[in-house]
Amino acid sequence: MSVTVKEFGKLEDGRTAYLYTIENRAGMKAVLTDFGAVLICLLVPDKNGKLTDVVLGFDELEKYEDNFDMQGATVGRNVNRIEKGKFRIDGIEYQLEINENDNNIHSSMSKGFHKVLWTAESFSDDSVSFSYHSPDMENGFPGNLDISLTYTLTDTGALILSYYGVSDKKTLVNLTNHSYFNLSGYDSGNILDTVVWINADQFTPVRAGTIPTGEIWPVENTPMDFRKPKPVSQDIGADYEQLKLVYGYDHNFVLRGAGKGLRKAASAWSPRSEITMTVYTDLPGLQFYTGNTTRDIIGKGGALITKNSGFCMESHYFPNSINIPWFPQPVLEKGALYKTTTIYQFS
Repeated sequence: MSVTVKEFGKLEDGRTAYLYTIENRAGMKAVLTDFGAVLICLLVPDKNGKLTDVVLGFDELEKYEDNFDMQGATVGRNVNRIEKGKFRIDGIEYQLEINENDNNIHSSMSKGFHKVLWTAESFSDDSVSFSYHSPDMENGFPGNLDISLTYTLTDTGALILSYYGVSDKKTLVNLTNHSYFNLSGYDSGNILDTVVWINADQFTPVRAGTIPTGEIWPVENTPMDFRKPKPVSQDIGADYEQLKLVYGYDHNFVLRGAGKGLRKAASAWSPRSEITMTVYTDLPGLQFYTGNTTRDIIGKGGALITKNSGFCMESHYFPNSINIPWFPQPVLEKGALYKTTTIYQFS
């Protein structure tokens, strides 16, 4: 196991961003940058032992300074959507920027955690830890929040994301990784043949603007049922209002076993590379997104990133949960420890 460091480039403000590469004994590699604590590359052996980069992204630092679609991003303080960008904690109303359909998505598209330079706090043979101090009222969120994220690559093919945080005020914290995966390779075309399984009997339906209605619906007898593995293509074009509203899958699934700690949440398999990715998390929800509105842009190696080029499996608290009291709440008490883990296991 080893970690190597090299310069990635200069940011617009003149500061230097670096690349950190973790390599395990099997040759699998994870490439990270301290800019946005972004996952840039993840090279995994395919059925023939060939290393295949299974995450979308860019070769150029300046494209991560834009990164409209959140490629590889660490999203914070809150992932996904908050209706009208408003929420209350202890009777105090907080207003976030409005950046999508009169709502807030991913905290701030221009100044969120994916657009700041984190500190490479420490690194060992198998891990890199990034830290960031988010000041009180940054992007509208209360409390000085000190956050850290450790990426660990194991010899068994697992990429472990460990998040920790402490705030000096009661606040909202709901972080995730927003990598777009293509298990056939970032340059292999679309992900519609990917076979997906999600450990959920229910999902949270949305209305126009992709805001949850507050209901929880069963997946049974709907295109949202991934309890038996099926290709994405099987139902993504079904005549079903929820799919039509968001042009495919962009929904939160209510994972089984909420509150029971780390557990298997989902899996995906490519029939071309035969790479399997299994997701484990201790969080209550998983956003499955099939890149329905991804804008056309040139990514790594000159490959076109476009609609359905990759899929996201974002572990998190439910979208807009801060405004829906019967949903699990992403509220961190003053001085309490925010701690959550997500694992992407490859085989």
